[in-house]
Amino acid sequence: MGMIRQPGSSIKSSERAIQVRGCPRVILGGCMSVASRAKRVTTNTLHEMKVNGEKIAMLTAYDFSLARLVDATGIDVILVGDSASNVMAGHETTVPITLDQMIYHAQSVVRAVQRALVVVDMPFGTYQSDSNNALKSAIRIMKETGGHAVKLEGGGEVLSSVRKIIDAGIPVMGHLGLTPQSIYKFGTYSVRAKEEEEAERLLNDAKMLEEAGCFSIVFEKIPARLAARVSSSLSIPTIGIGAGADCDGQVLVLHDMLGITQEFSPRFLRRYADLEETIDSAIRGYIGDVRSGSFPSEEESY
Repeated sequence: MGMIRQPGSSIKSSERAIQVRGCPRVILGGCMSVASRAKRVTTNTLHEMKVNGEKIAMLTAYDFSLARLVDATGIDVILVGDSASNVMAGHETTVPITLDQMIYHAQSVVRAVQRALVVVDMPFGTYQSDSNNALKSAIRIMKETGGHAVKLEGGGEVLSSVRKIIDAGIPVMGHLGLTPQSIYKFGTYSVRAKEEEEAERLLNDAKMLEEAGCFSIVFEKIPARLAARVSSSLSIPTIGIGAGADCDGQVLVLHDMLGITQEFSPRFLRRYADLEETIDSAIRGYIGDVRSGSFPSEEESY
């Protein structure tokens, strides 16, 4: 199955799209957008996009082949997520993936990327309790992968690690709301910050992360109204996943939105393809051709 065209995805009459190197670029009000001007997306590009009211598109990738395809579309940010623990390694949670494994995935992605900002998740255990260990881990990620930034989960409890990493010159993306590395602490993947006390704590954490120097914050599975409130109070861009439309950008796991993984179907997920069915059909066709003797044909033989 090909890509599913979603309602409202056509270009408005006030905008015109031009094709550059196979990627649609939008000119708004006669001026080329910040995203389309960027030959290489940086943290400053994302800040300019927020100021300009342009939405930021972010997806995960974990290997060279898919990262190359994602980057070629004009995506703004590629996250080498610790969700590789789930979709690549088959673990139930993100907790088991190691720093060495994250570095391997990030190296593969960075080799493929020419335009997008590459952000690498710091895995569980590399920053939570020791800011010195956090800095050493972040330095390893930057030096060994060539990535452009790291991402950490948490607010005030990891602030010392965030500050130390930023003070060393490494860009940091924050992550608040549902923090999957803390799943055993909370015991559920349900929506976070529904109650006033937790919502205020999230707002305060977001402001602390901004003041510490984070260039962006991911909000995962929090009420849309809260995400809108916090986003409007920050000068740095916010990226939502299950946090409504008023964040400055959105992120999804690539394997989920392409329909490669079907067992995970949260409310916030929109599938743009059904590659599980496509792949299944292709492989069954191959098996049938091999068994019937029709593959390889004379033209496919030397």
